[in-house]
Amino acid sequence: MQWVKSFAAGALATLVFHQGLLALLYFLGVAPVAPYNWSATEPLGVPVVLSLAFWGGVWALPLWWLVRYKPTRLFWLVSLLFGAIAPTVVAMLLVFPLKGLPVSGATWAGGLLLNGAWGLGTALFMGPVFRCHPRTPVIPD
Repeated sequence: MQWVKSFAAGALATLVFHQGLLALLYFLGVAPVAPYNWSATEPLGVPVVLSLAFWGGVWALPLWWLVRYKPTRLFWLVSLLFGAIAPTVVAMLLVFPLKGLPVSGATWAGGLLLNGAWGLGTALFMGPVFRCHPRTPVIPD
C-alpha cells in the first residue's frame, strides 16, 4: 500500500508543486512554457499535464525506495536532492534530445527548480498527508 501512496504522492506533487511553481515562474515572465498544458502528447494523445503527473508518480517509486528508512531530516533532504537531480538529468540528457527540444543552462536551472519543488512536494504528500513516513526497518528474529 505504501507504493500506491507513493505513486499518488508523486502525481499530486506534480500537479500542485511542480506545475504550481511553473505557474508562478510563467506569470513572472521567467518561464516561457505555460503550466497545466492540456495539449496532446505523442504518441498516445494524453494531455501533457496528465503525462507529467503519471511520470511524477513513477519517479516517486524510486524516491520512496530511497527515503523509506531515512531519519526525518534525511527524508526531506534526500527528497529534495533526488527530485532536483534525477528527473532533471534524465529529462535533459534523454527526453529533451529525443523530442528535439533545446537544452540550455536555463532549461537545466528550470528543471532543477521545478523538480526540486516536486521532490519536496512528494515528501510532503508521502509523509504528513498520506502517513507514508519512513519507518525503522523490521529485522526478523
